[in-house]
Amino acid sequence: QVQLVESGGGLVQAGGSLRLSCAASGSFISINDMGWYRQAPGEQRELVASITSGGTTNYAASLKGRFTISRDNANNTMYLQMNSLKPEDTAIYYCHAQIIKYGLRRGYWGQGTQVTVSS
Repeated sequence: QVQLVESGGGLVQAGGSLRLSCAASGSFISINDMGWYRQAPGEQRELVASITSGGTTNYAASLKGRFTISRDNANNTMYLQMNSLKPEDTAIYYCHAQIIKYGLRRGYWGQGTQVTVSS
């Protein structure tokens, strides 16, 4: 069983910061690409940022400069540092990981963590 557990969401005022974490646990060989997605009410889920196992990062163009993605491969954990938060950043943030298990690569999702930015 593979699990991704997000933490660090909450309520913050506009201009504030939050740091999200995503911890992978269970039985698997390795983790390839990881990423953060978000879904606001009534909207489609969208990519926030992604990071390869080697540390190459990719960001949604509108978020680059405010958000920073990172990972700790030794502890199977990924982070999202979010600065200068805006009300439009309010959404459920989901962790996604491509995990190698039994020779197969499969995508897994976390349960999501709510981020609410008040104006």
